[in-house]
Amino acid sequence: MNRMKTRAICGQKSFLIATKTVEAAVTETGGHLAPVTFKLGRQTVQPFAIAPWWKEKLTSDIPPILRVLRGDFFCLPFGANTQPYHGERHPVHGETANARWKCAGIEHGAQSVTLHLTLNTKIRRGRVDKRIRLISGHPVVYQEHTLTGFRGPMNFGHHATLQFPDHEGAGRLSTSRVAYAQVPPEPVENPAAKGYSMLQPGAVFHSLSAVPTITGDTTDLSHYPARRGFEDIVLLVADPNLKLAWTAVAFPDQRYVWFALRDPRVLAATLLWLSNGGRHYPPWNGRHVNVLGVEDLTAYFHYGLAASAAPNLLTEAGYRTHHVLDPDRPFTLRYIMGVAPISDEFDRVAELKCNSDHVTLVSTDGEETTVPLDVKFLHT
Repeated sequence: MNRMKTRAICGQKSFLIATKTVEAAVTETGGHLAPVTFKLGRQTVQPFAIAPWWKEKLTSDIPPILRVLRGDFFCLPFGANTQPYHGERHPVHGETANARWKCAGIEHGAQSVTLHLTLNTKIRRGRVDKRIRLISGHPVVYQEHTLTGFRGPMNFGHHATLQFPDHEGAGRLSTSRVAYAQVPPEPVENPAAKGYSMLQPGAVFHSLSAVPTITGDTTDLSHYPARRGFEDIVLLVADPNLKLAWTAVAFPDQRYVWFALRDPRVLAATLLWLSNGGRHYPPWNGRHVNVLGVEDLTAYFHYGLAASAAPNLLTEAGYRTHHVLDPDRPFTLRYIMGVAPISDEFDRVAELKCNSDHVTLVSTDGEETTVPLDVKFLHT
């Protein structure tokens, strides 16, 4: 296994790995995954967002996570973490999204390449091993995070952010079966602090197409971008009986679909962050638009470790918001993100069929698209 030097990519020192199908950059600071370029025949797509201020010199009070903000990153613990937990004061989305990762090596297989990064955390001591794998011919990124030496309750999650075209309804969102869906109990933004939200705090809903708003109406979250000028969050708890949970966004005009796969016993829910210009304070300044966070996690909304480890509305309903880590038993999370080509007639994903070596995405009218994928990776 060889070590890898970094190179400057979109303003950040980054590690770069590639096959003929996928090229992926991972930042040294925070381990953020982007840009990622997928090759689908003659077409190339880059689904992940990169914050528009990446070229700018920011003030000293801006944390590393916002300086780097891009693509997907691993959060341990997930959330704002404004409230300490048993003396632990974690930064926003944890050290894993803010600290400097070290390269433990890069492994080249006959048909694959794997980047191995490590981080020794200080606030709650332990080690995180990040492995990002690409397989030749697979338009997919395989991620694995192994937690070693940690003790006690912990919430965590992935934080993928997608950049949408600049016109309403360009992307069509769908998910596997959902058991429970809710807007956070507290307002996401505060107008007095130059932040604005549209959804009704605490609203429980049964369909993404009809979510209550502060005006008394409902809005459709399954088509995005929408609601320019607002910043909103919802949580979708997967049916715990599923063996595999998925989220997908179809882009008919761009003729591709992005999807993510997970084990719902490990990552119990999806938090959707609808970021469309609702923050008018630095560094956002109203310009972070057309971005959707598809954040697969086990947590109590975005409130952090203390709220996720304590009894809360979700645990009272029987849903998990944290795992208890044992220092003598490493805990591994696996996650898959990929893309597939579609026609402009493919409206949205209605079903996702998994086989041992490929996945088929089916639209509402029965159109299918299939890509090679190692589904067994999730349950190894």
